[in-house]
Amino acid sequence: MTTDTTTKDTTPGAAAPGETVLDARGVTMRFGGLTAVRGVDLTVGAGEIVGLIGPNGAGKTTFFNCLTGLYVPTEGEVRYKGNVLPPKSFKVTAAGIARTFQNIRLFANMTVLENVLVGRHTRTKEGFWSAVLRGPGFHKAEKASRDRAMELLAFVGLDHKAEHLARNLPYGEQRKLEIARALASEPGLLLLDEPTAGMNPQETRTTEELVFAIRDMGIAVLVIEHDMRFIFNLCDRVAVLVQGEKLIEGDSATVQGDERVVAAYLGEPFENAPGAEEAAEVEAAEAHAEPTTDAAPGKENDR
Repeated sequence: MTTDTTTKDTTPGAAAPGETVLDARGVTMRFGGLTAVRGVDLTVGAGEIVGLIGPNGAGKTTFFNCLTGLYVPTEGEVRYKGNVLPPKSFKVTAAGIARTFQNIRLFANMTVLENVLVGRHTRTKEGFWSAVLRGPGFHKAEKASRDRAMELLAFVGLDHKAEHLARNLPYGEQRKLEIARALASEPGLLLLDEPTAGMNPQETRTTEELVFAIRDMGIAVLVIEHDMRFIFNLCDRVAVLVQGEKLIEGDSATVQGDERVVAAYLGEPFENAPGAEEAAEVEAAEAHAEPTTDAAPGKENDR
């Protein structure tokens, strides 16, 4: 992975220092009579890396889906830079939030470069007739998009594989490509859903360095991960979800030292544990829930 001054200094979506980028208030998501996420508050500030952890079925990916317009929260609201987000994923992307998924979602039969160019569509201004007529404006915009895509591929270390088919990349490089495609929309906030899942220690370390570099570009990051060493090394703050509710939020030392967090990961009951009796039912409801938009194919099962 490499970074250059041009890429770092030209991130249009970057927030001003001290600005609250994400402000989720009382986010609740119900599937029928079951509650998967209950009254979760979470903020992410400019220049922050915030972690979201919890046992399997805690509602982490459901919460991500509420933030990105795949689900419309039953209650609560999500604000990006002070503005309430629209309940459509493509509009959320246009507003300045990008994400990756638990299960890699690349266009397998397109090249590496073409995959990143797809991510540029929310930032291009050329319309239908410009594309049909292919005038000077179209060619100028096409070149600018290509140049930016190559910058991002260089940033994640994949520029030498720009013409390779995405399906032929090793697993770790496919993860990098998905991040590059997300960055192509020039976000101010990047949501990473288990970015190191299935990686070996060397790949995990490389991903950690990449996330720090993204933060240094001025992009705030919210990350779900089960690798606790990765999370606690990476994040400024960590929030813990247990059965849909936020149990605790704080720095790494505070979260690691909380007995309730240890008990939740070991599967041991603790006093006033949230929604313990509904856990299995909620997991089943999440597995069968349909996204509210057709912008992203398939379904997400929370881990």
